[in-house]
Amino acid sequence: MKTIIFSIWQFFTAILQHRKTRTLSLLFAVGLGISLVVSACSSGATNPQANTSANNQSTARGITVNIGYQKAATVLNALKNRGSLEQALAASGASVRWTEFPAGPPMLEAMNAGSIDFGYTGESPPIFAQAAGVPLLYVAYDPWSPKAEAIIVPKNSAIKTVAELKGKRVAFAKGSNTNYLVVKAVESAGLKYSDIQPAYLTPADARAAFEGGNVDAWAIWDPYLAAVEQAIGARTLTDATNLAPNRGYYLARKTFVDSHPDVLKTVLDEVTKVDKWAASNPEEVAKFLEPELGIKASALEIAEKRREYGVLPLTDEVITQQQKIADTFQKINLIPKQIQVKDIVWKGN
Repeated sequence: MKTIIFSIWQFFTAILQHRKTRTLSLLFAVGLGISLVVSACSSGATNPQANTSANNQSTARGITVNIGYQKAATVLNALKNRGSLEQALAASGASVRWTEFPAGPPMLEAMNAGSIDFGYTGESPPIFAQAAGVPLLYVAYDPWSPKAEAIIVPKNSAIKTVAELKGKRVAFAKGSNTNYLVVKAVESAGLKYSDIQPAYLTPADARAAFEGGNVDAWAIWDPYLAAVEQAIGARTLTDATNLAPNRGYYLARKTFVDSHPDVLKTVLDEVTKVDKWAASNPEEVAKFLEPELGIKASALEIAEKRREYGVLPLTDEVITQQQKIADTFQKINLIPKQIQVKDIVWKGN
């Protein structure tokens, strides 16, 4: 704008040097020209925001946000049930498609294939996914609770300590948050990870093996933990206190974040609303999840009351702790290479 005004001023000066043309009408014309240029430039300065808003709506129009969820992941399951995200995205012309998964690792495999844009898992699955080259980003975290996962044995088991798991079969989902708990628990007891016999099983298969006596111990998270404690009196060897943070992470496919950051923020806004509701209403959450999971509301309420909620941006402390988990997995060859967690943390929140 300065360049245009300067050029007009030069023209104005040149005119003044010719007294024959120095008339009031000419001055008015030149002044009007400057005013119009300034007005046009000022208008142009505000248009980008309007254009950006319009572009955001146009880029969202017609897209489908693919969300992966687990029934035991309270917030996303409740968000799906309420339909509030669909309503929030309707104005921009976007829609939502939900896909259920039994655990975090297969969900992130689907994200790698491009069929999932957004999901929630425990702390370990994104580490395995990053090591495998899955193009994902951490977009928020959930504090959850170290008391919401544990290594358990049958009530009448002769095993009293983690150290006594040497040579024993321990069930857990490979690449899950309890995978890291097992690693840290056996190390804390003076054992090596190779001293136990891992039995990589989904929660449903692990419970069957646990109750059938086909494994000696089971590392599992809530609400499955609370359910088996209540149902058969399973005994805890250790929970994750002082061993693992047991956080949850909201993750998104990188190309989705890059192309639709405005849509992602809408998703996170709606997730936050449901998260706040769940934090304040453990009894209602338990009643909602009972038919979903086939677990008694009384057990679900126990699980709800010993966990924390939150949809929070990743801090340096959280990233550092997640890096420690990654380094541990690389050290014992559970992942093939060293990774840098900070490289895939979204800066937009």
